[in-house]
Amino acid sequence: MNAIEFILAGMLAAATPFLLAALGELVAERAGVLNLGVEGMMALGAAIGFIIVHNGGGHLLGFVVAALASAMLALVFGCVAVGLRANQVAAGLAIGILGEGLSALFGKSYESLTVKGLQKLGVPWLSDVAVIGGLFRQDIVVWVALAATLALWIAMRRSKAGLVLRAVGENPKAARAIGYPVIAIRFAAVAFGGLMAGFAGAYASTVYTPLWADGMIAGRGWIAIALVVFGTWMTGRIFLGACLFGAVSLGGLAAQAMAVAVPSQILTSLPYIVTIIVLGIISSDKRLLKLNGVASLGEPFEK
Repeated sequence: MNAIEFILAGMLAAATPFLLAALGELVAERAGVLNLGVEGMMALGAAIGFIIVHNGGGHLLGFVVAALASAMLALVFGCVAVGLRANQVAAGLAIGILGEGLSALFGKSYESLTVKGLQKLGVPWLSDVAVIGGLFRQDIVVWVALAATLALWIAMRRSKAGLVLRAVGENPKAARAIGYPVIAIRFAAVAFGGLMAGFAGAYASTVYTPLWADGMIAGRGWIAIALVVFGTWMTGRIFLGACLFGAVSLGGLAAQAMAVAVPSQILTSLPYIVTIIVLGIISSDKRLLKLNGVASLGEPFEK
C-alpha cells in the first residue's frame, strides 16, 4: 500500500471524530450558543465508552452511554450559559476542563488497556477498485456519520425545524415574538451538541484507536470547533474540512513511515498548523463570514 492508498483508505475514519463533534457544534452555534467545552465532552465520552466496551457492554451500549454522559455535561453548560445567561466563553472553557478531569478520573484504572474494534464493511465492487478501493471499506460508524451529515444538511435547508433553529440563532427576540420557545430550543441544541461530542469521543477510543490513554482526544474537540468556522456554518463545507484534516493527520503518519527527513513533532502538529492557516485565510474574508455567520452567536437571550 503506497502513501496515497493509505491516506484514502483511512481518511474517512480519521475524519469521523472531527465530523461528528463539528456537526453537533454546528447545531449549537446555529441556535446562537457558542460551546467551547467540546474537547472535554469528547474526552468524557471517550472514557465512558471505553469503560463500557472493555467491561463487555458492547459498542452500541458504549456509544449510547457515552453520548448520554456528554449530553448531561452539555446540559450543565446549558444551565449556566443559557439558563443563567453567564458568559458562554468562560462557561464553555470551565465545562471543558471539567470534562477532561472527569475522563482522567474515570479512566485512570484503564490506562493502556485495549478493546476490539469494529469490522469494516465494504461497498460491493467499489471496494475492490485499485487505489481508491479502501475509501469504500469503512466501519459502520463511518457510514452512519456520512448519513448523519446528509440528514443534517437536508434538515437545515428543507425542514421547518432547521428553519426555526436558524431563526433562533439569527434573531431570538423575533423568534420568540412569533411564539417559538427560544430557551428550550437552545437547550435542545446544546444537548444535541453534547450527544454528538460523546459519539465522537467513543468512536475515537473504541474504534479508531481502540485503547485508553489519558489525553487521547489531543485537541480534536478544538479542531471540531474550528471546523464550524472553517466551513462557514455550512454542513457540506464542514464535511470537506473534516476530510481535509483527516487526510493531513494521516499524511503525517505516511511521511514518518517513508522516513521523510522532517522531525516527527512537526508532522504530528500538521493538523493544528493547517487549522491556524485555514482559519487565518477564512477570517480575512469578512464578506463570507458575514453572509453565513450567526448574528446572535455567543449572546445571552433575555426575555
